[in-house]
Amino acid sequence: MSIVPLPSVSIVIPAYNEQDSIVACVTAVIEQTRSAHEIIVVDNRSTDRTVELVEQLQAAHPAAGIRLLRQDAEQGLVPTRNLGLDSATGEILGRIDADTILEPTWIDTLSRAFDRPEIGGATGPVLYYDLPFQDALHRTDDRMRRALGRISPDVRLLFGSNMALRASAWRAMRGEVCRDAADDFHEDIDLSIHLQQLGYEIVYDSDLVAGMSARRIDDTPKDYMSYVLRFERTYQAHGI
Repeated sequence: MSIVPLPSVSIVIPAYNEQDSIVACVTAVIEQTRSAHEIIVVDNRSTDRTVELVEQLQAAHPAAGIRLLRQDAEQGLVPTRNLGLDSATGEILGRIDADTILEPTWIDTLSRAFDRPEIGGATGPVLYYDLPFQDALHRTDDRMRRALGRISPDVRLLFGSNMALRASAWRAMRGEVCRDAADDFHEDIDLSIHLQQLGYEIVYDSDLVAGMSARRIDDTPKDYMSYVLRFERTYQAHGI
């Protein structure tokens, strides 16, 4: 019986002023049990040491395939993300945040999650590495996400800090995803909607674990409410 080769995985990391987290983020990708095809950091007008630190990582790990791109045309996550996804050459495109710390088996798990051509996206639970009771919170997060999948099996949502797309699926929906120039939406929900509108499936895998910061809770009440209302604005914009 022939062995089907595992798909190549590109990791795309949009970054804006992430000097406090970018080294740990990229290092966690470098130290995976299965190497990434490439690691793409897309800097978006950072004014701190983000670019300098990524360049140091490139010099220290020449075999890791670290690529540093600059998106200086405009400020914003969506155009920065899009440049990274458009530039990636892997068959699977992992899209994480600059404060994400992947568990060591993330790429290996991800490679096996895309086992059918109709699967266009994959996501998993998170581990809040800067909060107490991490294990309990992780188990709760996983249970909640699996419960949502059972309640609404036809609608799966990608989670921005821990998600991946099949490259061919990204190319298919590239012209459909919302531009969101006003920065009103949750870009991961927008991706989820357009992906499923094209007939692709999104799978949830409990073993696809990514650590993330809980820094959102440090927002002012006004900023946090604006963040929460992005859900409603995103669904309304898509007629849902």
